[in-house]
Amino acid sequence: MKLSTHRRRLLASVTAFAALTAPAAYGQGPALPMTPAPYKGVLGTTPAKSSPPQYAPGPQAPKGAPNVLIILTDDVGFAASSTFGGPVATPTFDRLAANGLKYNRFHTTALCSPTRAALLTGRNHHAVGAGIIQELGTGYPGYTTVIPKSAATLAEVLRLNGYSTAQFGKNHNTPDWQNNPSGPFDNWPNGLGFEYFYGFNSGEADQWAPALVENRNVVEPPTDDPDYILDRDLGDRAIGWLRMQKTQAPDKPFLLYMATGTAHAPLQVPKAWADKYKGQFGQGWDKLREESFARQKALGVIPADAILTPRPPEIPAWDSLTPDEKKVASRLTEVYAGMLAHADYQFGRVIDELKAQDELDNTIIVYIQGDNGASAEGGLTGTASDIALLNGVPFPADQVMARLDHLGDRTTTPHYPAGFAWAMDTPFQWTKQVASHFGGTRNGMVVSWPAGIKAKGELRTQFSHVIDIAPTLYEAIGIKPPSSVNGVAQQPIEGVSMLSTFASAKAPETHTTQYFEMFGNRAIYKDGWVAATHPLRVPWKLAAGQSFDAESFKWELYNVEKDFSEAHDLAAQEPERLKALQAAFMAEARKHNVLPLDTRAVDRMPQSLRPFAMNGRTDFTFYPGPRINDHAFPELKNRSWTMTATVDVTGDNVQGVVAAQGGNAAGWALAAFDGHPTFIYNFFALRGQTLRLRADKPLTPGRHKLAVDFQYDGGGMGKGANIVLKVDGAEVARGRMANTVPGWWQIDGVGIGRDVGTPVVEDYKVPFPFTGRVERLDIHIAKAPG
Repeated sequence: MKLSTHRRRLLASVTAFAALTAPAAYGQGPALPMTPAPYKGVLGTTPAKSSPPQYAPGPQAPKGAPNVLIILTDDVGFAASSTFGGPVATPTFDRLAANGLKYNRFHTTALCSPTRAALLTGRNHHAVGAGIIQELGTGYPGYTTVIPKSAATLAEVLRLNGYSTAQFGKNHNTPDWQNNPSGPFDNWPNGLGFEYFYGFNSGEADQWAPALVENRNVVEPPTDDPDYILDRDLGDRAIGWLRMQKTQAPDKPFLLYMATGTAHAPLQVPKAWADKYKGQFGQGWDKLREESFARQKALGVIPADAILTPRPPEIPAWDSLTPDEKKVASRLTEVYAGMLAHADYQFGRVIDELKAQDELDNTIIVYIQGDNGASAEGGLTGTASDIALLNGVPFPADQVMARLDHLGDRTTTPHYPAGFAWAMDTPFQWTKQVASHFGGTRNGMVVSWPAGIKAKGELRTQFSHVIDIAPTLYEAIGIKPPSSVNGVAQQPIEGVSMLSTFASAKAPETHTTQYFEMFGNRAIYKDGWVAATHPLRVPWKLAAGQSFDAESFKWELYNVEKDFSEAHDLAAQEPERLKALQAAFMAEARKHNVLPLDTRAVDRMPQSLRPFAMNGRTDFTFYPGPRINDHAFPELKNRSWTMTATVDVTGDNVQGVVAAQGGNAAGWALAAFDGHPTFIYNFFALRGQTLRLRADKPLTPGRHKLAVDFQYDGGGMGKGANIVLKVDGAEVARGRMANTVPGWWQIDGVGIGRDVGTPVVEDYKVPFPFTGRVERLDIHIAKAPG
């Protein structure tokens, strides 16, 4: 009987895996790409006098090499999913766990970009310049946000070994100053080894109106489809790519990386999905932790003797909230739960496609539920605007209450309260950002590979870290990490293979030492013990001006072999052990470029701290065209500037957006309504803090210059400004903003001649194109960045 390509690959894979009884010894393999063999035939003067022509074969994957599907969700804590005892139904995660292995001591870095860099390279985040997110990079070696060519990604290594590679969803590994249409592009997904990319190049995206990129090109989501939502689109695109790959290259294995932005704020999902959880969080976060803790013990995903850590004093008791605060918090968490469940459903569709293609058995699926712990960045009571809180601007609870029925829809960018984030990290202390404690770094993971893992529904308890994924996959596939890639000598892989755990729950623990650090919060795991600092800044306070002496943090000590949840601080009882672990941390910090320890958050945001091409310039000219990323546009925050649009009006009652940046959560727009030039400044959609300057007279047909003179007060970030609107040099309106956006606009980008993303105000619908003609947009910055 003739075997299909799939069956031959599957049989070879099973045969190879059956020979594994212990982790294979592996070191550095040959340089990549392989040099093609030279032509060995005879070259005569004519084809008739020559040997037959032949092409050197391209790179070939090892015989029977499995496909790889990596799924990574965003801001999802250990106790969110039903698979690990949480309140959110994740049937796809459950199904894979039942058909594979659950890992309950798997760790991330406590923040998104660093975790993604560590995952893709198999090296510690600081060692590859990713000690912080892209928007907070500095010039220190561990914080450049540039993955060096000496740390080739899993995608690049597999591509050069004969794999097809694709990424869908969130790419947060491109330095923000390179995130522009002129490049360079070698740190975009295509340059990091992915032959195809569809998603967004930023930390978050509006689910209803994302700023999308396909490979290197800006693409716009439909503005006329009321049912469009990003996670479904990503699922559709991934399925389409799998079908194309199967048709075009059926003999090639693939790497498919689905890194959705769910459940990172803004929390947005179709109302029907949020309503599935209606009334399920009214008991509050204290009770929810108790419920999840009980489910975890019943499922066996935590030890029977594990202890539920108490609520920190910084988070209020649920019973202390007002009735309205409880309503808001509950609804926000319903939206969060619906969003996560909706994403899990999309992953299920992709896996169903693999099954339909008869590829599921020989596909290694690594499903990591969260790139860090649950996010407490929604503040103590939650918010209708995550962008406001990321800028350190509080969003009053009564204004969230006024938007209760709109939370999760197109008009809000909400985030749930810190208390529910803490509950989603049960049984641990703290949350995202806090790398010192497991609430920030421990995430549930499932691995499924029917052809290679005999065990079904079993638990694995060995300590592991996100840097272990790449070496595990290399060993499972039969690839040695290359000594050189594209002519660049490679840094050693710092993760260790977990492959032995595929075969045995009793496999020895191979990852015995691991440091953690983020914003000065730090810890070290070594041989069953953890030394950890206590955070000085709570994760929901990101305002400028907050910096702490990293050397003044208090240290704690835990025996995590016996104390699963870090409930008992033994620092006072074992000072010598603590001292030894502190010294071990410093040794790791020096080795991996962790120093200097930097506790700043928003203060690292200004673009002047990074090598933006626009730094030092004062004058810029733009023209209508595709959406412009914020990073490719002059920095208009915390300084004075003048903007002049040259427009041609061809008739009466001209309408539309001349230029706009940001969206309904924060932004500005220069537009015309019924012929009247208008400037709008939206300060986080807070009540009474949106400025509209409108000319009394409409524009007449002909050429005009519309100008905005933004006169910043100075004296720090987010201060006030006087704003003047001019037409053909004459002042037509004047106003004042007591406060201005200090750090981030709504991440919608810039539109010229039309709006993109979400509207800056609800006075119009995107794209609201200018019905005249925008010739050019000139910007002068009175005090240039840099």
